[in-house]
Amino acid sequence: MGFIYGENRTQMHLYPVTLEELVDENNPVRVIDAFVDHLTMDKLEIQRATPARTGRPPYDPRELLKLYIYGSLTASVPAVD
Repeated sequence: MGFIYGENRTQMHLYPVTLEELVDENNPVRVIDAFVDHLTMDKLEIQRATPARTGRPPYDPRELLKLYIYGSLTASVPAVD
């Protein structure tokens, strides 16, 4: 089984807007994307999951790391009274 891949960011939909056009040029998401894409996952010892034969294909660890970093940077911390 292969990995679950999302759509290409330049893929056109029913409306003539791509995901690249929706994300601002100065959005921090672009920095996170470029940063994680340049990491060597083998050196970091980040391995891909091996599901059971009947299981669903795993997500790409790079995509999960991008989500984790984005969530960490944008999570709001509750105010202490």
